[in-house]
Amino acid sequence: MLLLVIRHGESEADLLDVHEGRADFELTARGHRQAAAMAEYVAANHRPTRICASPLKRAAQTAGHLSEETGIAVSFDPDLMEFNNGLLAGLSREDADRLYPRVTDLPIDQAVYGQESLVEFRGRAENALRRVLSENGPDAVVAIVTHGGMVNQLYGALLHIPIGEDCFFRTSDTGIHVWEITERGSCVIKANLDGHIKGI
Repeated sequence: MLLLVIRHGESEADLLDVHEGRADFELTARGHRQAAAMAEYVAANHRPTRICASPLKRAAQTAGHLSEETGIAVSFDPDLMEFNNGLLAGLSREDADRLYPRVTDLPIDQAVYGQESLVEFRGRAENALRRVLSENGPDAVVAIVTHGGMVNQLYGALLHIPIGEDCFFRTSDTGIHVWEITERGSCVIKANLDGHIKGI
């Protein structure tokens, strides 16, 4: 099985430099161009058999480009949404720092400011990954269109990285992380392929 884990394109929140999370911003014009280039690349090089996506607009619009390019309908999975950042969603970083100071040493099963805990965030990633692996055969090519934070949680679920570990997998706008899952359950990873957006 081949899994293509894809981050959405540039969103309006990226230009505003605000906390995004569950704030439901759309793609920018550049984000749409990135998504179109990603879709053309993926369709030509991987030929997906299924597309799963977060229902938040920036991911849904990115997945829509891939759907148009391949003719495959998008299945939306709420578990693929970005971290629920509660009261910080949509706030400028300055306002968020002033109103909701960072809490250090917070246990992984606890949360503040209406957010979800790290345990809950990882749990959603594990549920989404489990469904993809169980619902698709060994010859499937599944594109998962989601968010940077969820990309990292999916890596954590796949590689059994302890929750809360200080480990981050970089992903660019419409970065494509290619995971080949073998019959023995091992995985070959090509991380963050983004050559399709050079110059966009």
